[in-house]
Amino acid sequence: MTTYDGLFDHLGLREWCDAKKTSDGPVSMADLLAKAKGSAAPEAWWEFSFPSLDALNKACASLPQSRDITKGVEEGFLATKDALRIVLDPLTQPLSWMLESALSLVQTAPWWLMLPVLMLVVYYASKSWRLVGFVTVCLCFLAFIDHYEHAMQTLAIIFVCAFLCVLFGVPIGIAMSRSDNLQRMTIPVLDMLQTLPPFVYLIPLIFLFSVTEPKLYGIAIILYAIVPVIRLTDLGIRLVDEDVIEAANSFGMTDRQKLFGVQMPLALPNIMAGVNQTIMMSLAMVVIASLVSAPGLGVLVLRGIRNLELGVGLVAGLGIVLLAIVLDRVTKAALDRVNAAQKH
Repeated sequence: MTTYDGLFDHLGLREWCDAKKTSDGPVSMADLLAKAKGSAAPEAWWEFSFPSLDALNKACASLPQSRDITKGVEEGFLATKDALRIVLDPLTQPLSWMLESALSLVQTAPWWLMLPVLMLVVYYASKSWRLVGFVTVCLCFLAFIDHYEHAMQTLAIIFVCAFLCVLFGVPIGIAMSRSDNLQRMTIPVLDMLQTLPPFVYLIPLIFLFSVTEPKLYGIAIILYAIVPVIRLTDLGIRLVDEDVIEAANSFGMTDRQKLFGVQMPLALPNIMAGVNQTIMMSLAMVVIASLVSAPGLGVLVLRGIRNLELGVGLVAGLGIVLLAIVLDRVTKAALDRVNAAQKH
């Protein structure tokens, strides 16, 4: 670090830099090894290190280290945690009730009642007996290998979270399509939510809520999965032909009538594509959320990893693949029906 030592000496900051130099505090392993070896040879020019916080701190103790930044972020979050809980607890408690109710329903309802109900839902969405048969075979296979209960728990969580994603995402997308300023402000937030690693969603939520509360993993799933339905709702409405809007204006339609009578029906294929992606992302996050007590097939995958039970993890992974295929086929069949209806 002779280069940076000389820099602070030339700037006349040596006295300020040495003012906070102290032997107290944690010492890194690299520093201990350096002390054990004694004085090190001067650095060659090609070993010149980047002026990072840690590198500059070694030359000037008054400058912060990177761990001081992370510590400050942690302390700031913990300082606001209680206030955040006071605000978020009543707002998110209905999510816990919905998840608990859905999980209780699928666990108490007998299989001979749940399967026909699901088949009716599939037929209503797709109008395809072939798809109904395929879904029946997949669910019966999961029941045959004793994964029925875990699969139903996973489906219950997905249905609740996907429903809430659509409930909140579509109005946000509509608002974005009607205001360029709102779109410019919202897109960076959506970019952040879409690019954050899934595990990062769980870190602040673990500090805010108890691990035993279903809303902990529910919020993480919704934040991770809501982005596609917002983006594609906004895109679908903006792609409506201007000639169609002008024709609606010539008939004297109000903004509300144009939205629900013209724009939303024409944007429905894009919205359904967003719903499809939201459901797929919900399924992906459900598996990761098993780390924080989310029930379902993800628990079996986690058990396989923790206990090195290869068979358990692979079979549970196969069950997740089957659920993903089922959900994807059903939503795409519903999208095809929408497209066919618009062509006629």
